[in-house]
Amino acid sequence: MNDTPDTAAPARPVLPGWLKLAIDLGPLLIFFAANKFGGVFVATGAFMAATAVAMAISWVRTRHIPVMLLFTGVIVLVFGGLTLWLQDETFIKLKPTLIYGIFAGILFFGLVRGRSYLKLVMGSAMPAMDDAGWRKLTRNWALFFLVLMGANEVARQILTTDQWVNFKVWGVTAATLVFALAQAPLLARHALKPE
Repeated sequence: MNDTPDTAAPARPVLPGWLKLAIDLGPLLIFFAANKFGGVFVATGAFMAATAVAMAISWVRTRHIPVMLLFTGVIVLVFGGLTLWLQDETFIKLKPTLIYGIFAGILFFGLVRGRSYLKLVMGSAMPAMDDAGWRKLTRNWALFFLVLMGANEVARQILTTDQWVNFKVWGVTAATLVFALAQAPLLARHALKPE
């Protein structure tokens, strides 16, 4: 008989699906609406505030801020702060390029090391997959982030600020959703069968 108490950590609370979606998309939608009514500098301030609120809600509800939300939040606050301080919209337009480039770099670095960092971040939210599936999914997302990085650089050079905001909110969101759905066959092919 074992007299030692069970020291397993309690499971971290999980956000309801609607709240997770609101945390993920809410700041972006607020950025879009604020830009429509107040311009890019008002939108940047609103985006920074909404991102901080999203991080606070995540912390209050789960005592945890997901790595991607924390990383994105720091970048938003730094580049948003530069945008407002210098009154130069270039910084908020560069933010996606930087984020996509860093995400792609991290994922490719993990693949070179023989690890799927995507699995570390999303493993609990995805169906169980074999290692080959995780490698392929990681490669696909890394390549997709490179495409988004290039697309943002082209868009910020040739589009007006209002057009760029529409591209960022609607175009990138739609492209990401389509890309994620397109990964379903890969997930199905590499799904682990329950024993």
